[in-house]
Amino acid sequence: MTHQVHQNAMQQKTTSHRLRELFAEARMPVMAAPMFLVSSPELVVASSRAGIVGTFAAPNARNVEALDDALSSISTGVAQGGTAPWALNMIVHSSYDRFDAELELVLRYQPKIVTTALGSPRRVLEHVHGYGGFVMADVATPGMARKAVDAGVDGLILVCAGAGGHTGTYHPFSFIDEVRQFWNGPIGLAGAISTGAHVRAAQQIGADFAVLGTRFIAAEESMAPAAYRDMLVKSSMEDLVASKAVSGVLANWLRPTLDRAGLSDTEVSEKKQIDFSGDISTAPKAWKDVWSAGHGVGAVTAVEPLSAIVSRLAQEFSGSLAAEGEAIKRLGTQLETWEAAHVPGMVSQGAAQ
Repeated sequence: MTHQVHQNAMQQKTTSHRLRELFAEARMPVMAAPMFLVSSPELVVASSRAGIVGTFAAPNARNVEALDDALSSISTGVAQGGTAPWALNMIVHSSYDRFDAELELVLRYQPKIVTTALGSPRRVLEHVHGYGGFVMADVATPGMARKAVDAGVDGLILVCAGAGGHTGTYHPFSFIDEVRQFWNGPIGLAGAISTGAHVRAAQQIGADFAVLGTRFIAAEESMAPAAYRDMLVKSSMEDLVASKAVSGVLANWLRPTLDRAGLSDTEVSEKKQIDFSGDISTAPKAWKDVWSAGHGVGAVTAVEPLSAIVSRLAQEFSGSLAAEGEAIKRLGTQLETWEAAHVPGMVSQGAAQ
């Protein structure tokens, strides 16, 4: 191994440790997902104050000037009472017109974490690393994950089957297992994670933290219209349809809004060319009229403050840890008893003493 390769490996190890610490020091290992036309500056600040990482989706601002205002509001709000860092999500697809202008704002406000979607994270790495920030990439396949790792990301967010918005198609068990064969850095898991027990389960199968989106759409601080929130409360996973018809990228949609937009079953099944040029928030059949949700939509039962949602998640997470401790003791005793009775030469630890 050359000196430079060794130095790069050591730097990656140090960066991974620091990024993991951000989530370990939070109230719980949770990131609020960057939801298009849902995540507001208020939602991001509320997330930080509740003890989880909040993420703002840059395209939620109608123009660069509005994004400047939004990032200023988030930066100030988190500085005045936040307990967890905040993140900015950027579209890095080549068709996205605002990339250069948004990058200038990133350098000005220096979010601790930048997450990238729909393209290579390489476009932002040098800039974010320059001020000491971290870059994580949303990936939906092992191939995408490998490319992001090769580009030099600090962390991966695996978008699995059941995610709201732009979704994946792979089961989290197998997805994490394949990625862990070539990546030992931080991993976030996204897709139908809705309870504190789900967050702990994500850790148990190899993730460092969980990314929750749908669970926060109906929060009082979100940008979601009242009708959207009410529809979520009344919906179940059977009300969702996976389609590329809206943005050209596979996403889960609430069927009533597809019907209202005049998208037939034929159009829903057809592919659309990926195009993020222009004002994507006001394009025909845009997301402001066609609403998305993930498979965890059934867990949304009320419109309430984000702080209340996070407190419930924290209680569930703690309860899961407590139950896990008791289960480990019980199952350990059962295993020793079974092996002593059925495996030749095995003596239980208690009998040996």
